[in-house]
Amino acid sequence: MIQGIHHVAIIVSSEETVEFYKKLGFQETFRKTRAYDTIVLMSGHGFELEMFIDSNHPKKEKPEPLGLRHLALKVDNIETTAKELDIVAGEIMLDWVGKRFCFVSDPDGNSVELHE
Repeated sequence: MIQGIHHVAIIVSSEETVEFYKKLGFQETFRKTRAYDTIVLMSGHGFELEMFIDSNHPKKEKPEPLGLRHLALKVDNIETTAKELDIVAGEIMLDWVGKRFCFVSDPDGNSVELHE
């Protein structure tokens, strides 16, 4: 039986992106360096991020390739959260049922949604 989300895996280019997710409230729980990349496990908000740091990995094509579209995080207030985290929030929009949301980008250009 499925109990919930265990983790989301993201390939990133540098430690800068790991630091971005720490700013969003994830904490590093494990790290292993291999010959071709570094694996960093992070925990927060009820699930884990499995990050693969690989500066040589090819970049995603824009506007949106097939696959994972974005990571959405539930927040109390978009403006307050963006100010507290010192990040620039994109245009605030309304979802299908009238809830406010916006997007921010991590240093590698991956979309992270802040959703009230």
